[in-house]
Amino acid sequence: MDDVPWQRLESVLGHSAAAQLRQALRDLVLRGRAATEEDCYPLYDCLSRNTGRAAPAATAMLPCVVALAGVPDTGDTRIALVQLLTSCKAAAEADPDRADSGWHEAWRLQRPRIQALLDDPLPAVRREALPLAEGIDALLQRWHAEEDPAVRLPLLLALGTAATDCDQAGYVERVRAVLAGELRTESPVMRVAAVHALAAFDPQAAVRELDLLVEVLSDPGVRGQFETTWYIPDVEGAFTREDVIFWTGHLFQNAPHTALAFVVRLIGAARRTEDALLCRAALDEAWRLLVERPSTASALAPLAGALLADPDAGVRYRAAHLLAVLGSPATAYAEELAALLDDPGQDELLEGTVGDHARWALTRIGDERALPGLVEHLYAPYRGQWSRSYVPSDPRLPEVEDVLIPLRAHADALLPAVRELLRDDGVGGSLTCCFLGVLRAWGPDAAPALPEVVALLDDARYSLDAVDTLVAMGEAARSAESAVRRCTVLDHPGNHHKVAWAAWRLGGDRDTALARIGGALRTGEGPLHGPVGLLGDFGPAAAPYADLVRDVMDQGDSWARLGAAAALWSITGQPQPTASVAEEYLAPIADGGDAYGSFLDALHLLAGIGTISPAARATLRAVRESDRRLSTYRDYRAFARDQEIRSAIDDVLTPP
Repeated sequence: MDDVPWQRLESVLGHSAAAQLRQALRDLVLRGRAATEEDCYPLYDCLSRNTGRAAPAATAMLPCVVALAGVPDTGDTRIALVQLLTSCKAAAEADPDRADSGWHEAWRLQRPRIQALLDDPLPAVRREALPLAEGIDALLQRWHAEEDPAVRLPLLLALGTAATDCDQAGYVERVRAVLAGELRTESPVMRVAAVHALAAFDPQAAVRELDLLVEVLSDPGVRGQFETTWYIPDVEGAFTREDVIFWTGHLFQNAPHTALAFVVRLIGAARRTEDALLCRAALDEAWRLLVERPSTASALAPLAGALLADPDAGVRYRAAHLLAVLGSPATAYAEELAALLDDPGQDELLEGTVGDHARWALTRIGDERALPGLVEHLYAPYRGQWSRSYVPSDPRLPEVEDVLIPLRAHADALLPAVRELLRDDGVGGSLTCCFLGVLRAWGPDAAPALPEVVALLDDARYSLDAVDTLVAMGEAARSAESAVRRCTVLDHPGNHHKVAWAAWRLGGDRDTALARIGGALRTGEGPLHGPVGLLGDFGPAAAPYADLVRDVMDQGDSWARLGAAAALWSITGQPQPTASVAEEYLAPIADGGDAYGSFLDALHLLAGIGTISPAARATLRAVRESDRRLSTYRDYRAFARDQEIRSAIDDVLTPP
């Protein structure tokens, strides 16, 4: 410690940071075996773990950290210190230009002591030191000497990773030979690990070894062995069998048919052995597969339907959720779902009950048994709260509007509860905008809620949403014109344009509104996309502004161009150049892009125009035939967006 250039650290990190490092090192030395991982936290902050680089402090401190990592008397902190060395090494290798100028020489000088950690008497230290091994030779040497199963397994995985990065055939073949031997070992867990290691540089390995994977992962007698041997460096605790199932599913990313077979066979095995944990894990894999590949629905829906009666609540929960997101395929299981409406079963890590998801599944197929108390059920998680928490990618309850908007045909039954909540001051910022969105989508069918919506015009938080909702109600909301005119929020020019447009739609003077909005476009008042979008509603009457709209279409950004193209078609009635502009938004999706919002807008526009070029038609056919969810979402919304886009594609390809 006395050899550390503290003055240099003070000039780079500041005096307080250098003092913090010095004190942290002294504490580690003085506390000895009593030291804990928490005592290492100051080192994490000042070296590389949180900075993503090998900083000058890391260079200066390296000898101290290496020495402490190799001394048995430092107790449990040795694991943390080895992890810190791994972090520094990874940062320096990931971006050599960001490493301190003296880092590489400092590391070279410490190399013998660092490599000695691979032979440390403590298995946990040897395991954490695996990322520090320099090349396949070092790993193979350790492999032939290692006897601890909890080190041999991560060592096997490390060999697979090293072979992936190696361009020397001889080394790769030596690794392959080791892995081939482990595929025939008596340890079932090591056989699975060998498949994972082999798949790192031979992606077809998992496909070839599907039978082995299913056999071991579905064997109840093997389950406990994963938790004693499946460790990886820098991860606290061992992996469970269910964790390994998750990572095994990733091995089939480029083999969808095998991925489906893997899931189906695990579910079948779980049902035969009544292994609820296996069934839950397999259903989680089914969900991840289904959210990416629509073609899997035909095989997975019947399995989910059969599991609605499973004795395990976690299994019923997942099965009901899977059917809910699928929509129409759940029709065949309506009776089973209705029987679960009052099922209180839950999963400790997921949101809602079995009954909640069964009710949602019934709404997706329009089953009226889901309607009584539906709005109150949807509101319950928000009662007394401003929001609710969930994991976006996992099974969860849908948003209120995503359940209610498709139920427009049942608006009469649902409106009384919605209106009551809109009148309730407690709803406030949590669901008011959501309910307004529902009413907006229901259009004229939401007219009975006119008083509640008008009352929100005076609240700046909701006034513009309320304006849109009133316009959507149509003739029934004509009496609200004067109230709409008074609600203009003065702090944004675009609000004035919108209110002028809404007043016209509710029976006001068209020419006055058109002059107000067109003038804003001419003078550049506020964002251009606002007036352009509104002008499209006026149709041919907006002809005096057609050239301005065309300029936005030609010179605007991607979002503005498409809106301007739609407005221009509405104004001129001419398919071109609008159709050509809209077609520009199709090819990127066919090429793997994810701008699905613009893609959908372009589809709606092309469907309205009724014309499409042969090339664009071929592009849409390719997109429709692709086996991928047409959505950036990776939760239940992916299914609704995918269905919406595919329906819009059909509208373009098969116009009425």
